[in-house]
Amino acid sequence: MQSDLDPQRLKQIVKDALLEVLDEERDMLGDVLVASIEDLALAEAIRKGRTTDLVDRDAVLDVLGEKG
Repeated sequence: MQSDLDPQRLKQIVKDALLEVLDEERDMLGDVLVASIEDLALAEAIRKGRTTDLVDRDAVLDVLGEKG
């Protein structure tokens, strides 16, 4: 079976389909992007935390202003 679809036409069809999905699922894409950035930030914080001195719970709460 041979297709009459040339590579340029196929490329345009794929682009159009991708743009349509991105347009229709904009909110979901934004949520995925935000979650990915948060995961990267958490991973970086964990990496940095492994090389710094430990502090006790009360010191953290003092900084956060949660200790009365």
